[in-house]
Amino acid sequence: MYVFIALALGIIAGVSATAIFYAQQARKAKISVQEASAKSEKIVNDAEAKEQSILVRAKEKAIKILEDARAEEKRMNDDLKKQQNQLIEREATFSNKMLEIDEIKNQMEERSIKMSEKEKQIDEMKLEEVKKLEEVAKLNQEQALERILSLVEEQHQDTLISRTRKLEQLESDEIERKAKNILGVAIQRIAASHVVETTTTHVELPSDEMKGRVIGREGRNIKAIELLTGCELIIDDTPNMITVSGFSPIRRQVASRALSKLIADGRIHPGRIEEAVDEAKKDLALDIKKAGEDALFQLGISMAGIDPKLVQILGRLKYRTSYGQNILQHSIEVAMIASALGEELGADVSVCNKGGLFHDIGKAVDHDLQGGHPELGVQILKKFGFPEEIWYQSIGHHEDKPKTLEAVIVKAADAISGARPGARKDTLEQYVKRLEELEAVASEFSGIEKVYAIQAGREIRVFVNPMEIDDFAANNLAREIAAKIEAQLKYPGEIRVTLIRETRITEYAR
Repeated sequence: MYVFIALALGIIAGVSATAIFYAQQARKAKISVQEASAKSEKIVNDAEAKEQSILVRAKEKAIKILEDARAEEKRMNDDLKKQQNQLIEREATFSNKMLEIDEIKNQMEERSIKMSEKEKQIDEMKLEEVKKLEEVAKLNQEQALERILSLVEEQHQDTLISRTRKLEQLESDEIERKAKNILGVAIQRIAASHVVETTTTHVELPSDEMKGRVIGREGRNIKAIELLTGCELIIDDTPNMITVSGFSPIRRQVASRALSKLIADGRIHPGRIEEAVDEAKKDLALDIKKAGEDALFQLGISMAGIDPKLVQILGRLKYRTSYGQNILQHSIEVAMIASALGEELGADVSVCNKGGLFHDIGKAVDHDLQGGHPELGVQILKKFGFPEEIWYQSIGHHEDKPKTLEAVIVKAADAISGARPGARKDTLEQYVKRLEELEAVASEFSGIEKVYAIQAGREIRVFVNPMEIDDFAANNLAREIAAKIEAQLKYPGEIRVTLIRETRITEYAR
């Protein structure tokens, strides 16, 4: 029984606790609803107040914009009125000017009419005078003129002949003066440098040990290089230097570039040599193409009408020389001079420009094909579709009397470029003889041990015996050598004399 009572009390207590819990939760929810309602009401009030503030500012801004617009409208109206007044004033001035011009025009027309009438009167008077003269002389105008000329010719024949000769001489002198002036202007506009080249090319080595590696075991490396390039390698006593000899400048360039690659790589054997030669040929082909493109760009010739193969042939002239003169540089210079002369003489400048550039194009292939370079040049230019006035320049500059004005100009430009001082070199024999004479003149003085002519004969270095020549005597000796060279030798430019007095004392500590 007690158990049931306790159980009933427990159930009653649990129900009471649950009822109390729900009552508390309901009170909290009611409080939360009241707080939320108050907060929302506050937010609404704040929003309404902010809205009122924004409306007030917007009204003020709108009023200000309206006032500014009215002020701007007033200013524009004022400007328009001012401009309108100015236009009215200009129109009035223009009307007055037009009236003045009309009045002047009327006056000029009246004067013209009067002048015409006077001219008619003068012509009539001249006719009357001529008729009266003809009646008196019993000769018409043509007969009188012929009679006067014949009398003057009979009486002053010697004077007329001498006068004619004088005029012819003056005309000849004037033509020569103008020709010299035109040539001088054309040459003055061209300033090209010239570098004398020979049939050998030198390759520098990092050390003399590299010579043995280039030669290889039993000479297999040097034989492979010579076989692949067609050039001869000269390995002599010159320190750190190998000479590449050959008549074809293209082959010499391939050989020198291949050698430079092999020396830089360090691996020198027949397989690597073949690779280096192939790389050198590819590099040289790109360099040749670039040289041709640069020449066309320098002369302002569009590449659109030039075949790429012809550009490649043109670039080959960079490695072709004639009497030591670079043919590509010579061709560019001829084109420039011919263009300048063509402008002065009224010739076709485009023909002079292209004809001057391609006049020696045959020299790019005359090592590989049979025939002279003028004929080869004509064949090349005909093959690439050039007109006669262009390809004729290849043979025209070698003819005594070219048949076109442009060919005469290109021939003159070619002569100017080739004959310029320093453009072409002397023969090897003359060059060696000049160096020997220079060294011999300096060696004639006493106290001199050795004499070397360097820098192509532009400098000599004199080594003296320090026991016989002191510092003061060395100064006098250098001046005497320079004076003797000036008195006995002929040379272009100047020669630098460098006298070296050196004392070396060697002792050994044992």
